[in-house]
Amino acid sequence: MRLADKLLAEIDASPWLVSSSATDYPINAIIEPHSHRNKHQLIYAISGVMVVTSALNQWTVPPSRGIWMPCGQVHAIRCIGSVRMRSVFVRPDSLADMPAECRAVAISPLLSELIRAAVAITQPYADDSREARVMRLILDELRILPTLPLHLPQPADPRLQPICTTLQNDPGDASTLADWSTRLGLDEKTIQRLFQKGTGMTFGQWRQQARLLLALERIALGEKIIDIAGELGYDSPSAFATMFKKQFGTTPSQFFK
Repeated sequence: MRLADKLLAEIDASPWLVSSSATDYPINAIIEPHSHRNKHQLIYAISGVMVVTSALNQWTVPPSRGIWMPCGQVHAIRCIGSVRMRSVFVRPDSLADMPAECRAVAISPLLSELIRAAVAITQPYADDSREARVMRLILDELRILPTLPLHLPQPADPRLQPICTTLQNDPGDASTLADWSTRLGLDEKTIQRLFQKGTGMTFGQWRQQARLLLALERIALGEKIIDIAGELGYDSPSAFATMFKKQFGTTPSQFFK
C-alpha cells in the first residue's frame, strides 16, 4: 500500500468525531485525486495558495480561506508556491445539516487558532478535557462557515471547452461572443445559453471570474498589480482594482493581509 493510501485509510478508519493533521508541501506540489469515504474535510492552508478541483468545479484558495470537502467527493489540489496545509476531519454523524457540496469558506481568526491547537492534540483524550473542548468548539465554528466567491465552475458541454481553455491559458484574450461564434460555428445566443446552463454565469461573468481567480494566484506569488492588470486584459490597474474590490470586497493589495 502506498504511503498516501495508508494515510487515507487511517483517517477514514479513525473513530474520533474530530481529528486534524498538518502537512507541508513543496513548491508547485500536486496532490493527486482522492476522497475520504467516511470523513468530511476542512482543507486550510496557513500559508500558500491552493487550486482545488473536484468534478466540474475549481476553487482558488488563498491563506486564511479554506475548502469544505464533504466525504466521498473526489478532489485534487495544486499548490501555488509552497503550502503549509492544516486539515480538520469530521465524522458526518457529528455535524448535522452541513453542506453536501464543496465550497470555499472564510476561516475566522478563532477557527484558525483552534485548528493550530488541534494539530498538537493526540488521541485518545478524556471527554471533559481541554482537548475535547477545543474539538467541540471547532465543530461549533464549522457550523457557521461563510461561503466565499472563489469558485469557477467548469461547463460540461464540450462545445465550450475551446473558450474555457483559451481564457485560462491566456486570460487577457479579448475575443467577443461574436468572435467565438464565428470560430466555433455556434450562434451567440447558443453560447450564452450553454454558459448559463453549465455554470450559472454568462460568458462575460465566467471570463471575469477566471481572470480574478488567476489574479489571486499571481498576487500570491508577488507579481506587481500593474503587470497583472495588463496581462489579464484590463485597461488600467485602477479598472482591475475596482473589479477586484467589487468581487472580493477589498483591494488587491489588502486581500492577503
